[in-house]
Amino acid sequence: MQCRRHYREGSITNVDLNPIGYVSSPYKKKEDAPRQGRLTDTEAEIVIDERYLPGLFRVEEKKHLFVLCWFDRSDRTVLRVTPPHKPVEHGVFATRSPNRPNPISLSLVDVINITGGTIRVRGLEALDGTPVLDIKPYSEEIDCPK
Repeated sequence: MQCRRHYREGSITNVDLNPIGYVSSPYKKKEDAPRQGRLTDTEAEIVIDERYLPGLFRVEEKKHLFVLCWFDRSDRTVLRVTPPHKPVEHGVFATRSPNRPNPISLSLVDVINITGGTIRVRGLEALDGTPVLDIKPYSEEIDCPK
């Protein structure tokens, strides 16, 4: 038997998310950060909250991770933007703009090393202090479209 839960407008009023840690980054202001983290060699750290440390078991075996962050300094009222590489207006869901109703970022990062609860990475465009919602392993077999 297959169960489906359908979203109806107004049926969900709030979603609780608890950050698992935060980003320690050289980027202090929006203007400092690159548009895409993969376009830079800058290193940053993901500092995991102590209560979530058991969740890091065997993460050191991974070379790449997806990092989901909450871009807490983004404008959540924006629904249309003009991307820098295409001077034509788009809806935010057709772009990677950090300004959107739910400013959840998705970054594919290279793992440099892990020490305790700190994951040193390359390719993360998040500002210093940005809340980290989750990390997930990258799998070439699963995550590369064929």
